[in-house]
Amino acid sequence: MAIKNLFKLSNPAREKESNYHQFEAVFDFATIGMVIVNSDGVITNFNKFAEQQFGYGKDEVIGGTVEMLLPGPITKRHVGHREGFVKSPTNRPMGSGRDLFAKRKDGTVFPVEISLSHYTRNNESYVIAFIIDITVRKNNEIALKESTDRIQQINVELEQKVDGRTKMLRETLAELEGSKEELNEALKKERELGDLKSRFVTLASHEFRTPLSTILSSASLIDKYLKEEEHPKRKKHVDRIKEAVGNMRDILEDFLSLGKLEEGQIDVNMEELTNEQLRDDLSRVVASMEQLTKPGQKISVECSVTSSVKLDRKLTGNIISNLLSNAIKFSPDHSEIFIRCKSEKKLLSIEVQDSGIGISEEDQKHLFERFFRAKNAANIQGTGLGLNIVVKYLELMGGRILCNSDIDEGTTFTVQIPQ
Repeated sequence: MAIKNLFKLSNPAREKESNYHQFEAVFDFATIGMVIVNSDGVITNFNKFAEQQFGYGKDEVIGGTVEMLLPGPITKRHVGHREGFVKSPTNRPMGSGRDLFAKRKDGTVFPVEISLSHYTRNNESYVIAFIIDITVRKNNEIALKESTDRIQQINVELEQKVDGRTKMLRETLAELEGSKEELNEALKKERELGDLKSRFVTLASHEFRTPLSTILSSASLIDKYLKEEEHPKRKKHVDRIKEAVGNMRDILEDFLSLGKLEEGQIDVNMEELTNEQLRDDLSRVVASMEQLTKPGQKISVECSVTSSVKLDRKLTGNIISNLLSNAIKFSPDHSEIFIRCKSEKKLLSIEVQDSGIGISEEDQKHLFERFFRAKNAANIQGTGLGLNIVVKYLELMGGRILCNSDIDEGTTFTVQIPQ
């Protein structure tokens, strides 16, 4: 009976010993490096695969700290990490995203993946480190990255070459398109100039006929009034000749101005004028235009500008002359024409107001078009170019013109030049 009980007691011991030998076999012949350390970081076991990985014999490392297997720069940090792990042990699987390195006996460093596990035996904590040398994998990754980078570089170079060729093609096409547009624009300008010349010949032959007939008729009649008492009659015909010549001059000036504008021969010279210079310029323009006024007509100037202004004196003078010429032409005898100028909110405004025949709302839509003439002005001599020229002069100075008019109630043109 005692022998039977002895066998019963010995079976667990044999089973435990068998398990231990199995563990030793697994530990020693595993195809992964395995290192066991205690809570103080002292190596207590070191398998054969770890010996191959690190170049140490088992007897050389047992009793040493695990930091002997690490590169110098990280050994101090590792002590803190190890102590923290012992206090709060948590299993860590392989490939946790950290770049880890180990050191061989010969001092060479190699990349590794490490999985950590822990267990307790006889109230003593142990940590098992499972170690894989990933040098080959890292080399393959580097080679793959280099190949990928090279392929990407080749792709970039190819894209750049394609982009370069595409850009060159686009530039060539753009140049061709630009040349085509320039040619079309030149042809358009040529047609416009041809049309302008044709219109000029037609208009000139029509518009010149009246003043030339007037000149011829008045010149013939002057010969008949030779006596002193017939001086008023002579003066009447002399005035008619002057008016006819003035009309012919206006027609020629309009066409010459338009021709220069079309060919881009008008230069803009913006000058800064004092308010006194502005008033003097207005006075000179008015004085020259007063020679063309009808009997009893008066031109009044009101200028409230107190600061300096910036404009092209020649272009502005031509603009005011043109507007005054229209005001005189379309206003009755014994009427007053006003010129008002003021400067506010960085804008110089010049108004020319008359009490003439006015312009219908429908005609105002086309007022600034080339050769346009209002319906109620058909019997009054003119080219239909003056206001179109005014608009182009103002565009050169960055300005604009506004019109406010009613039939038989006069017209006010407002010129605005930015300051």
